[in-house]
Amino acid sequence: IKIRTMNTQHRHRRDPQLRHVFKMSSKASSEVLLERVGNAGVITLNRPKALNALNLNMIRHIYPQLKKWEEDSETDIVIIKGVGGKAFCAGGDIRAVTDAGKAGGPLAQDFFREEYILNNTIGTYKKPYVALIDGITMGGGVGLSVHGQFRVATEKTVFAMPETAIGLFPDVGGGFFLPRLRGKMGLFLALTGFRLKGRDVQRVGVATHFVQLDKVVALEKDLEDLTSPSVRDVADVLNSYQEQVDGTFHHLHVYAHVLFDARSVERILENLQKDGSAFAQKQAEILSKMSPTSLKLTFRQLQLGASLNLQEVLMMEYRLSQACMRGHDFYEGVRAVLIDKDQSPKWKPSNLAEVTEQYMDESFSSLGDKDLKL
Repeated sequence: IKIRTMNTQHRHRRDPQLRHVFKMSSKASSEVLLERVGNAGVITLNRPKALNALNLNMIRHIYPQLKKWEEDSETDIVIIKGVGGKAFCAGGDIRAVTDAGKAGGPLAQDFFREEYILNNTIGTYKKPYVALIDGITMGGGVGLSVHGQFRVATEKTVFAMPETAIGLFPDVGGGFFLPRLRGKMGLFLALTGFRLKGRDVQRVGVATHFVQLDKVVALEKDLEDLTSPSVRDVADVLNSYQEQVDGTFHHLHVYAHVLFDARSVERILENLQKDGSAFAQKQAEILSKMSPTSLKLTFRQLQLGASLNLQEVLMMEYRLSQACMRGHDFYEGVRAVLIDKDQSPKWKPSNLAEVTEQYMDESFSSLGDKDLKL
């Protein structure tokens, strides 16, 4: 990593004329920019054409830098953001993982393992970590943000975990944070891939703050200027920009809690069919298009995750990721949604009744010495 210094207009209390930019030598590594701005380590996801989708190269640059900043006395806070105005991070680089999985390549193990290790690092970070989740924030982008202490949504934030539509499950620690949302909101989001927008991202508890987009640049500057801030100091700055959001969260909380409070996916579908409201019918229709295997894995993942810590959840999810790599639906889902885009996946098995308990148990069972180690 070459460090380049350049003049800047920022008012830095500790280092007024220097901005350290960690410039990587290869073109590939410009996919993520790592800078010291004032007293802040700033991570900028820089793949705007790919909606800042996270790939293994980016993970391999972010992880060691986070570790360095955590021990560096000159770095007081970490800020992560995306470029391009459309997305914070729209997910992981699923196409590359699919190709590797089909060919038996190591990426199908390495990507999930290293991504989850990064998620855990964020979840256990010793310094304030602020994710500016403006724009699309899904899948891998959720993993880069939701486990940090502060998540700032804007009116353009679109949050979702749409994995059941591609034969996967809401990973990156979804089994930890989703069951901890109020009522059955997490299960509803996990099974349906429902998109939360703007203020609702904070109302549900995914974001800690809601700030108008036109104030985010000023907010970021104030965070960069903080000297040796406590978590309370960072919260005070964020609160000063916070747009007050009323605590009520319309019918969705009620619907999600009543309709998704059930002992199985089958029972949830029964609830939706009995309810008969337009909302319930729409959710039943959505679930009927998802991978039956993914729905069942996800239901059990959240059931178990509710009583596990983040590390235990990530170990469980790594086992599930490898079960999906061994299976059929992930490759078929990616084909239907991302490659051919015909939106007509042929799931195997094609219905919930045929997803066996034996398959489920095998998916959650230990991988021995190949288990994720944190």
